[in-house]
Amino acid sequence: MCGIVGYIGKRPAVPVLLAGLEKLEYRGYDSAGIAVLDETGISTCKTVGKLAALENKLGQDYPQSGIGIGHTRWATHGRPSDLNSHPHLDTEEQFAVVHNGIIENYMELKEWLIEQGHEFISETDTEVLPHLVSYYYEGNLEAAVRKVLEKIRGSFAIVVMSRRDPSRIVAARKDSPMVVGLGEGEFFVASDIPAILNYTRKTYILEDGEMVVLTRDGVTVTDFKGNPRSKEVYEVKWDAVAAEKGGYDHFMLKEIFEQPKALKDTMTGRLDEQKVILQEVNLTPEEVKDIRKVFIVACGTAWHAGLVGKTLIEHWVRVPVEVDIASEFRYRSPLIDEHTLVVVISQSGETADTLAALREAKKLGARVVAVTNVVGSSVSREAHDVIYTWAGPEIAVASTKAYTTQLEGMVLLGLYLAQTRGTMAPEQIGKVIAALKEIPAQAQKLLDQAENIKDFAQSFVKVEDTFFIGRSLDWNVAMEGSLKLKEISYIHAEAYAAGELKHGTLALITEQTPVIALATQMDVYEKTVSNIKEVKARDAKVIGITFEGNTDLAKSVDHVIYLPKTVSELAPILTVIPLQLLAYYVSVARGCDVDKPRNLAKSVTVE
Repeated sequence: MCGIVGYIGKRPAVPVLLAGLEKLEYRGYDSAGIAVLDETGISTCKTVGKLAALENKLGQDYPQSGIGIGHTRWATHGRPSDLNSHPHLDTEEQFAVVHNGIIENYMELKEWLIEQGHEFISETDTEVLPHLVSYYYEGNLEAAVRKVLEKIRGSFAIVVMSRRDPSRIVAARKDSPMVVGLGEGEFFVASDIPAILNYTRKTYILEDGEMVVLTRDGVTVTDFKGNPRSKEVYEVKWDAVAAEKGGYDHFMLKEIFEQPKALKDTMTGRLDEQKVILQEVNLTPEEVKDIRKVFIVACGTAWHAGLVGKTLIEHWVRVPVEVDIASEFRYRSPLIDEHTLVVVISQSGETADTLAALREAKKLGARVVAVTNVVGSSVSREAHDVIYTWAGPEIAVASTKAYTTQLEGMVLLGLYLAQTRGTMAPEQIGKVIAALKEIPAQAQKLLDQAENIKDFAQSFVKVEDTFFIGRSLDWNVAMEGSLKLKEISYIHAEAYAAGELKHGTLALITEQTPVIALATQMDVYEKTVSNIKEVKARDAKVIGITFEGNTDLAKSVDHVIYLPKTVSELAPILTVIPLQLLAYYVSVARGCDVDKPRNLAKSVTVE
């Protein structure tokens, strides 16, 4: 997830680009750059760091031009650096491109282009784009871009500018947002509305498979084959602050609703019909088969993802797994050697306790695989192998999309280890992969029912204590649901393995104590229902969560939230979404600061 801005018109382009990028910096902030066309050709300025670093590097003596493109980056392919920053140019510096998304087949395209004599200077997937445009250019920029669109696979928003044709900007989108701003004698393109609100409120919202050409005379929208598309003008009514949140009231809600895309992006390029492809993990088959034990180490929400990972790996790979809280890991002298795989999970990649655990594991001879959301972070640099979660930046303190993509990362790792060790048949792996591909659409289906949970949340406004219960994977998700509620609504919430309630905790259950009961693991379903009846016998109000079609649960609870059906191992990715929404809406109803809960920080860089 990155920020893109393009401009063509009567104003100096540089101030417009910088102002637009400033409004988009929440989308990516590890590097930034701009390119403008003037009489000397394409002038670029780009640098690692936040936008302020770019502004300092530019100074006041910037090129005077009325056409340019800009980008603020959230690194995916390639660490944050000046060379990896956008815009990217071809070898002869005739074409400039900014890009948001992932080009799945960039390696094969890059190898082919190198054979054609093209020279590359960055580690990014994006750099293949200007080289491809250069290769296909025959006097018509639009035609060249269309040929490029036929060759690439993945999700993208692309903006192209050329010294060969300084009168236009060409842009296209597939699975990544893009808007066009309509002014008087000037036009804008951006990855999100906030970038253009200072200049116009009249926009076109591009759909997947659409391409746009901007000139000083107007805007033309077509499909990828060049067929005209008619567009209705969308006039933005939001204020600038709301626009940064995409019209949502809070970043947390926006990030909850971004989960279908984040889940899709994280699996992009990593799934075949019956095989997981993890090019980032450089373990040989012999090294995978030599693993005798796995440790998963993390903190907070990431630790909850690790608990799910333990069940999946033990079930699929048949090796013992321990899950440790990172702050405790070093101080218990863990039994680790060269036959141990240590998996560290961290959204930011800078969590101090997790980083310390990683270093300890390496010192003891373990192979370390990191699951993180930030390219170039300390964890990603120091681990032997990295599985990136393509969730994009999380602004809200309470993690949502980072957690569900971490769960997806654990699924990918578990399947990868199982297929390499031969502990799952290809048909079994194929069944899980087929179900995983359905998860983004199923997540969207749950989000479409958010208003029902919003209404239901009103009953929690005056609650002071809540319990979350479940068995097996449901218990792991119950922990995350409990954490979400307590950290942003300040309601005391506890998660319990459902079978443990009778060992003391039932003493706390009264009619004023709501219980959220997760019941998606059908191998322990009947036992979970028995535990639900135990709390119902103490007059608790019980909200059950189960799969569609399981009408039986309604007989034992006061309210049921139904999930789309999936395989039991993938249920946690869906189960947590209504729990996130419940926590959010309860917090709003109680008047709490949702995005910045008291006493908490987003990235915990102290022990």
